[in-house]
Amino acid sequence: MKKLILICLVLLSVKSFGQTKSEGFVQVLLNRLEFGIKAGANYSDFTDASFATDPLVGFHAGGTVAFKLGKNFSVQEDILFSAVGAKSNNNEFGKQDIKLYYVSVPVLFRYKTNFGLYAEAGTQASFKVKEDVAGLAGGDFAKKLDFAATGGIGFQSKMGLGIGARYIYGLSKVGNFDASGSRNNFKNNNAQVSLFYTFK
Repeated sequence: MKKLILICLVLLSVKSFGQTKSEGFVQVLLNRLEFGIKAGANYSDFTDASFATDPLVGFHAGGTVAFKLGKNFSVQEDILFSAVGAKSNNNEFGKQDIKLYYVSVPVLFRYKTNFGLYAEAGTQASFKVKEDVAGLAGGDFAKKLDFAATGGIGFQSKMGLGIGARYIYGLSKVGNFDASGSRNNFKNNNAQVSLFYTFK
């Protein structure tokens, strides 16, 4: 009977120790995570397009999460609803604003100084949710997926409020249409300016 009681006490001690270590690990993870919100303006255009375009002003808004790797390094991920595109000035699509709406997920490595200035670089995947293009004879103007490289700079105060600028350089072909006068191998390019707030 004494042996049984001793075994139960040992098992309970091991279980309690394991729970304590697990809770400590979870707490460390939570301490390294930062959540926030952000919104701002886009200034986008198509590059390598065979038809004439001008830049288009759009917007982006969504949430952010960062995992701190150390005092100055972190991995930043955003989930943004973003409106990009270009102004068309040719006979194929007429004079219109070609608007493409994406859910964009940029993932960037960030280095932030003790003062609050930071630089970041990474990649972005975007999933098209809507497009606003007139004059297409059936089908979509843009493909469902878009990939880009991105980099930026900014400043974040100790209160969590910050401002940032990014350039998003398209890597994948955008067009998904068949038109005799226009090639569909152009790419999205976008400059962003954002205001954000990180909850401490």
